[in-house]
Amino acid sequence: MSIYLDCNATTPIEPEVVEKMNNYLTIDFGNEGSHTHSFGSIAKKAVHEATDHVVSLVNASRNEIIFTSGATESNNLSIFGLKDYGLKNNKKHIITSAIEHKAVLEPIQELEKVGFEVDIINVDKSGRVNQKDIKDKLREDTLLISIMGVNNETGVIQPINEIIEIIKDHDCYFHVDAAQMYGKDIDTLSNKRIDLISISGHKVFGPKGIGALVTRLRNFNKPPLQPLFFGGGQQAKLRPGTLPVHLIVGLGVAAKIAKKNLKKRQEQNKKIYNQIIKLMKSLNGNLNGDEKYLLGNCINFSVPNVDAEAFMLTTKDLISVSNGSACTSSTYEPSHVIKAMTDDENRLKGAIRISWCHLTNEKLPIDDIFSRVKNII
Repeated sequence: MSIYLDCNATTPIEPEVVEKMNNYLTIDFGNEGSHTHSFGSIAKKAVHEATDHVVSLVNASRNEIIFTSGATESNNLSIFGLKDYGLKNNKKHIITSAIEHKAVLEPIQELEKVGFEVDIINVDKSGRVNQKDIKDKLREDTLLISIMGVNNETGVIQPINEIIEIIKDHDCYFHVDAAQMYGKDIDTLSNKRIDLISISGHKVFGPKGIGALVTRLRNFNKPPLQPLFFGGGQQAKLRPGTLPVHLIVGLGVAAKIAKKNLKKRQEQNKKIYNQIIKLMKSLNGNLNGDEKYLLGNCINFSVPNVDAEAFMLTTKDLISVSNGSACTSSTYEPSHVIKAMTDDENRLKGAIRISWCHLTNEKLPIDDIFSRVKNII
């Protein structure tokens, strides 16, 4: 069986998370909204405890979080949720980047259709947004800046702190899609100037189907979001519906472990990183992105004269990797992220994403991978 090296698509789940979730599926299965019996009380307490663990990674409080189905929904809620406020206050300018996830770019495109103006910041070969470009585009009527924390295809950390410095005296809302950053860079996400943070459970060794949106208070007021759908009073009516207690518990446990084991995970990731970098260099590969900005659990590279599909085909029984975002991989189109970094067709067609974690088997078959790929060059 091949070694799984596609953790940016989804991570394996921590065993402790599964154990805790199973309890709230089979034993303490009550509805968190039921107030007339102990089953409901137990569920409510579990949600509160999990919430505290989730917000502890972003320096937020329990009343600053909305649970969602994942980062895609959180992104949509952040963007569409501000539409009415923007229209009412004539703040219809949005800044984002060319390398955002489609779950950010497509909702913003929809707002553009109803009169919002959008500036999309390009990146260079480093794969990083230039904060000066954001400063140049910032306007008095800017409603929202949406920049991801870490790119899902390259693993490149974006200049979140530098952007915060630029907007410290501006009243625009700052949204960070933190699907790949949450639980891996605690200090950056703890900055109170980030208004909205999107979280995904299955990127942080928790379950699929659960995420969260941090809605940071500003002067004791929450961001003026409107719900995407209606039908109940849960979560201050911003995201109605019965809370999935077992999933929330799973996310909470995953957050708790992430905080506790952050340094240990980073050390484990470094061991694998060194092997992958060595493999890339031995194949004369070109790194897509600047190495000094890598988070440390993902790299994207292209091997000269080797198509990504050929690379994956020849190594599929050794390693499981990808050629881009899992959300768009079925289209077989060149990555919009790599296209934003280079117009070199060979690098575009050859781009391979390898992503790993502390649960990855560190005994990688580097020599076998090298031999296989060398044979198709």
